[in-house]
Amino acid sequence: MAKKKTFGTKEEQKTDDRRMAKVIVAQKTANNKYGYKEAIIDEENVRDFINENKD
Repeated sequence: MAKKKTFGTKEEQKTDDRRMAKVIVAQKTANNKYGYKEAIIDEENVRDFINENKD
């Protein structure tokens, strides 16, 4: 029987189970309509992403 191998430390394995968030940002286009930008990012970086994509 094959042995189950684990690689890395427990901390590295925990990063595999990180929480993700889906962020939708509205952007006004040139013809006064709205377009939407979707992104799936780490939960920790949500505020930074929103601040970078504000009009």
